[in-house]
Amino acid sequence: MAEWSWASERLIDAAQRGDVESINALVYDAHPHVQRFAHALCASPQDAEDAAQEALIVLYRKIGSLRATGALASWMFRIVRNECLRRAQLMARRREHSTDAEMLPLEDEVLQRLEAERVARAIGDLAELQRRVLIMRDVQGYPGRTVADTLGLSVAAMKSQPHRARTAVRLALHTGSDARPGDAG
Repeated sequence: MAEWSWASERLIDAAQRGDVESINALVYDAHPHVQRFAHALCASPQDAEDAAQEALIVLYRKIGSLRATGALASWMFRIVRNECLRRAQLMARRREHSTDAEMLPLEDEVLQRLEAERVARAIGDLAELQRRVLIMRDVQGYPGRTVADTLGLSVAAMKSQPHRARTAVRLALHTGSDARPGDAG
């Protein structure tokens, strides 16, 4: 089953084989999802737009290197996360010689980005089903029925997954440990 409803295995397979129309369709359809994730991770709207564009360029150029069709979402989110972090580091280097008064907003910005990295890592460590449900519900904003149908779950079974995932992420963030959040609940 495809990880996202817009990215069928057939479309991903064709794109991996180099079919230009499939690659274009995949990039076009991925754009709102990648953009939403970038806005959740990056410190500024400009960085988010740039990170989303960079991720889509990587998708376009390197879809053939994706090993498993089911890994598309994780791959794209990792690219966005890394691009947001790269931009935060670049901004920090540019402001190294700024005055203390100018540094306070930068410190807040870096702290926000570090927190976003911790959240992304905690989500990435979830059990696959919990991660997929959490991303579809909370990041992509799909209705519960759509998520349940896409993942082949009953609505009741689907409803318990985001709760468990959020609890595991909250626990991982609270403890600050490297424990695998997917093991909770």
